[in-house]
Amino acid sequence: MVDFSKILNKQQRKSIVDAVLKPFSWCYGFGVWCRNAAFNAGILKSKSYDVPIVSVGNITVGGTGKTPHVEYIIEGLLDSYPQYHIGVLSRGYKRLTKGFIMARETLTPRDIGDEPYQIYHKFMGHIALAVCESRRQGIEEMLNIDPRINLFVLDDAFQHRYVKPKVNIVLCDYNRMPYNDALLPLGTLREPMYRMVKAADMVVVTKCPNDIKPIDIKLIKEKLGLFPSTELFFSNVNYGTPKPVFPLANVKLDNLSWLSADDFVLGLTGIANQRPFVRYLRQFQAGVKVMHYDDHHDYTREDFKDIMRVYNQEKGRRKFIVTTEKDAVRIYNNAYFPPEMRDYIYYIPIRVGFLNYEDREFIPELVRHIEA
Repeated sequence: MVDFSKILNKQQRKSIVDAVLKPFSWCYGFGVWCRNAAFNAGILKSKSYDVPIVSVGNITVGGTGKTPHVEYIIEGLLDSYPQYHIGVLSRGYKRLTKGFIMARETLTPRDIGDEPYQIYHKFMGHIALAVCESRRQGIEEMLNIDPRINLFVLDDAFQHRYVKPKVNIVLCDYNRMPYNDALLPLGTLREPMYRMVKAADMVVVTKCPNDIKPIDIKLIKEKLGLFPSTELFFSNVNYGTPKPVFPLANVKLDNLSWLSADDFVLGLTGIANQRPFVRYLRQFQAGVKVMHYDDHHDYTREDFKDIMRVYNQEKGRRKFIVTTEKDAVRIYNNAYFPPEMRDYIYYIPIRVGFLNYEDREFIPELVRHIEA
């Protein structure tokens, strides 16, 4: 058999793949256009509610930072706008259950999904949270259970047009801007960029470098081509100090900068885009090796055997496993994780920060839209 990878260069191989996928991308785009046309014509109905709804979503497949931005919104509203009793509603991606479920302390990520679990336990006692495939059913069930809810935050709901939000927030990854992308399966776009331009009230360019230049901001603004009424913000990811996945850990890792070249870190990720996390780990002196799994991966007994084998065969004066906050949720609730490794596994909490752009603050602007 001819090995074309040795005959063709990378650009030639990409051109062939693009040519094969382009017709499928056109077909997908036509399907998306038909669905949106049906909503625009009123054939499919979008329902409004008396309670204001904030939708946080994107137009690409995974990895734009929805969960940290939802957490930022919740925290900002709780801190400065106590008049809101917040209900958070998510589909609960990759949970092993179906239908409507109201979050409670005894449930696990398998019951409600890892991201809703993380949000609920971070703000437990201050918000109501539920998962449901149907956002309409979820909203109505939550209002029946807790009539005090006077604001909904919907996670990953930009494509769920059966509910009409008061505020549509769309996130774009700085490293994968939609104007450089293509529709599935040729690219990662779930919808064409014009839908974002038409429907978004606020657009956030996420994962920006801390030293982003004014000229870069100007170019992004021009290429996005947003309406003058659409708010544009730029955010970045701030990594916190390591925290033990299992709080009773005996060995303390308070700061990765304390590690030397004689130390070793095994990075463990099961997220959509691991590159920023890996770049963060590699900026320190310790030796780093990364094991990456699919987004929302449910770690098995065999996975942990592999992880333990790699950890044990690596040399280091001090050795740690460092994972993401989202992975930590799944690992903490996984009975297969080796007990002898609990003292050595840590996660890096992340927090969203907004860049000072045009002297506007994100949360007050969001509230202005909510109350308009």
